[in-house]
Amino acid sequence: MHRRRRTALVLSAAIAAAAPFLTACGSGAHPGAAAVVGGQRITVSQLESRVDEVRQAQRAAVPDETQYQQVLASTSSLTRDTLHNMVLDQVLHRAAQDADVSVTRKEVEQLRSGLEQQAGGAKGLQTAWLQKYGIAPKRLDDNLRLQVEATKLAQVLGTDTAQPAFWKALAKASQELHVDLNPRYGAWDVQKSSRVDAKTPWVREVTSAGTQVSA
Repeated sequence: MHRRRRTALVLSAAIAAAAPFLTACGSGAHPGAAAVVGGQRITVSQLESRVDEVRQAQRAAVPDETQYQQVLASTSSLTRDTLHNMVLDQVLHRAAQDADVSVTRKEVEQLRSGLEQQAGGAKGLQTAWLQKYGIAPKRLDDNLRLQVEATKLAQVLGTDTAQPAFWKALAKASQELHVDLNPRYGAWDVQKSSRVDAKTPWVREVTSAGTQVSA
């Protein structure tokens, strides 16, 4: 199960990483875009919709107002972390395509079944993914598919998701996709395939929950 635990961290492990090789795009160049990946825009409205899904799930899971405010405080970077995951999803998928890796529905179901056993059932798994990774229940299968994709890519590369060879493949995919982030949300570190905070202290972000935090 150790490998499964590692792969569960693939889409969140690089959030805190930092390196000097950065690319970013201005909002003037891509109006309305939170990011541009492979020439396709991830719009601000799409990002906000994803964040809202998580906030609604958190609200349903934590009806007590005081506790919910604590959840908001502990996930104040949700918007930026969600964008990170949305971009990394595409980068990982591109790297998998480059390596001729595909994923079947059966493989996703097998992973989910195993994780549900560990979590004490379907509800337990949904709660765990929501709390640990900011994944709304409706997005769980999509995320698990990416976990399988990451594991299979690592196997093809003869490594695992924690090793440099795996992240080198993702860096190559990031370069191929020409990932650009609106500086409101930071910048994209190509070598680490990770979102990092841009040096723009004057930029501020308003989350879907109405909490204002520094970008």
